[in-house]
Amino acid sequence: MTELKTFFDGGCPLCSREIAHYRKIDRDGRIQWIDITQEADALAGAGLDLPSAMRRLHVQASDGRLLSGVEAFVAIWQRLPRWYLLAGLVTRLRLTQPLEWGYQRFAERRFRQRCAEGACTLD
Repeated sequence: MTELKTFFDGGCPLCSREIAHYRKIDRDGRIQWIDITQEADALAGAGLDLPSAMRRLHVQASDGRLLSGVEAFVAIWQRLPRWYLLAGLVTRLRLTQPLEWGYQRFAERRFRQRCAEGACTLD
Protein backbone atom coordinates (compact mmCIF):
# COMPACT_ATOMS: atom_id res chain seq x y z
CA MET A 1 0.00 0.00 0.00
CA THR A 2 1.36 3.41 -0.92
CA GLU A 3 1.59 6.05 1.75
CA LEU A 4 2.25 9.01 -0.54
CA LYS A 5 1.51 10.10 -4.05
CA THR A 6 4.38 12.17 -5.36
CA PHE A 7 3.72 14.51 -8.29
CA PHE A 8 6.90 15.44 -10.15
CA ASP A 9 7.94 17.04 -13.44
CA GLY A 10 9.37 14.20 -15.49
CA GLY A 11 10.43 16.67 -18.18
CA CYS A 12 12.90 18.33 -15.84
CA PRO A 13 16.28 16.55 -16.04
CA LEU A 14 17.28 17.41 -12.46
CA CYS A 15 13.87 16.39 -11.08
CA SER A 16 13.90 13.14 -13.04
CA ARG A 17 17.36 12.17 -11.79
CA GLU A 18 16.43 12.87 -8.19
CA ILE A 19 13.14 10.97 -8.41
CA ALA A 20 14.87 8.05 -10.19
CA HIS A 21 17.25 7.82 -7.23
CA TYR A 22 14.38 7.83 -4.74
CA ARG A 23 12.46 5.23 -6.76
CA LYS A 24 15.42 2.84 -6.66
CA ILE A 25 15.54 2.91 -2.89
CA ASP A 26 11.74 2.80 -2.42
CA ARG A 27 11.85 -0.99 -2.54
CA ASP A 28 8.75 -1.36 -0.36
CA GLY A 29 6.66 0.70 -2.78
CA ARG A 30 5.58 3.14 -0.10
CA ILE A 31 5.44 5.98 -2.60
CA GLN A 32 3.48 6.25 -5.84
CA TRP A 33 5.51 8.27 -8.33
CA ILE A 34 3.38 10.31 -10.75
CA ASP A 35 5.07 12.09 -13.66
CA ILE A 36 2.77 15.03 -14.28
CA THR A 37 3.99 15.35 -17.87
CA GLN A 38 2.65 11.85 -18.55
CA GLU A 39 -0.28 11.63 -16.12
CA ALA A 40 -1.66 15.17 -15.89
CA ASP A 41 -5.17 13.77 -15.33
CA ALA A 42 -4.04 12.48 -11.91
CA LEU A 43 -3.64 16.07 -10.70
CA ALA A 44 -7.37 16.80 -10.44
CA GLY A 45 -7.81 14.07 -7.82
CA ALA A 46 -5.30 15.89 -5.62
CA GLY A 47 -6.84 19.31 -6.26
CA LEU A 48 -3.91 20.49 -8.38
CA ASP A 49 -3.68 22.07 -11.81
CA LEU A 50 -0.68 21.74 -14.11
CA PRO A 51 0.87 25.20 -13.49
CA SER A 52 0.62 24.72 -9.69
CA ALA A 53 2.10 21.24 -9.92
CA MET A 54 4.89 22.49 -12.19
CA ARG A 55 5.85 25.21 -9.70
CA ARG A 56 6.74 22.92 -6.79
CA LEU A 57 7.08 19.30 -5.79
CA HIS A 58 3.81 18.06 -4.28
CA VAL A 59 2.89 14.95 -2.34
CA GLN A 60 -0.50 13.76 -1.19
CA ALA A 61 -0.58 11.69 2.00
CA SER A 62 -2.91 8.72 2.34
CA ASP A 63 -5.19 10.87 4.54
CA GLY A 64 -5.57 13.37 1.64
CA ARG A 65 -3.28 16.10 3.01
CA LEU A 66 -1.36 17.89 0.29
CA LEU A 67 2.21 18.97 1.06
CA SER A 68 4.59 20.88 -1.16
CA GLY A 69 8.16 22.11 -1.27
CA VAL A 70 10.46 21.17 1.59
CA GLU A 71 7.58 19.60 3.54
CA ALA A 72 7.01 17.28 0.57
CA PHE A 73 10.68 16.31 0.48
CA VAL A 74 10.64 15.60 4.22
CA ALA A 75 7.55 13.40 3.78
CA ILE A 76 9.35 11.45 1.03
CA TRP A 77 12.56 11.13 3.03
CA GLN A 78 10.65 9.84 6.08
CA ARG A 79 9.59 6.82 4.05
CA LEU A 80 12.94 5.94 2.48
CA PRO A 81 15.67 3.77 3.99
CA ARG A 82 18.41 5.89 5.56
CA TRP A 83 16.85 9.11 4.24
CA TYR A 84 14.54 9.15 7.26
CA LEU A 85 17.64 10.27 9.20
CA LEU A 86 17.86 13.42 7.08
CA ALA A 87 14.12 14.03 7.55
CA GLY A 88 14.56 13.76 11.31
CA LEU A 89 17.55 16.10 11.28
CA VAL A 90 15.75 18.75 9.22
CA THR A 91 12.73 18.53 11.51
CA ARG A 92 14.63 18.49 14.84
CA LEU A 93 16.88 21.37 13.85
CA ARG A 94 13.89 23.33 12.55
CA LEU A 95 15.46 23.75 9.14
CA THR A 96 12.22 23.45 7.19
CA GLN A 97 11.63 27.20 6.92
CA PRO A 98 15.19 28.21 5.98
CA LEU A 99 15.32 25.41 3.41
CA GLU A 100 11.89 26.44 2.10
CA TRP A 101 13.20 29.97 1.52
CA GLY A 102 15.92 28.57 -0.77
CA TYR A 103 13.61 26.03 -2.39
CA GLN A 104 11.06 28.72 -3.30
CA ARG A 105 13.68 30.67 -5.21
CA PHE A 106 15.04 27.60 -6.96
CA ALA A 107 11.55 26.29 -7.81
CA GLU A 108 10.37 29.60 -9.26
CA ARG A 109 13.46 29.88 -11.45
CA ARG A 110 13.06 26.27 -12.62
CA PHE A 111 9.36 26.87 -13.33
CA ARG A 112 10.04 29.94 -15.45
CA GLN A 113 12.72 28.08 -17.40
CA ARG A 114 10.38 25.12 -18.06
CA CYS A 115 7.62 27.48 -19.15
CA ALA A 116 9.99 29.27 -21.50
CA GLU A 117 10.62 25.85 -23.02
CA GLY A 118 6.86 25.54 -23.62
CA ALA A 119 6.09 23.00 -20.87
CA CYS A 120 3.39 25.08 -19.16
CA THR A 121 1.45 28.31 -19.27
CA LEU A 122 2.34 31.16 -16.95
CA ASP A 123 -0.56 32.55 -14.92
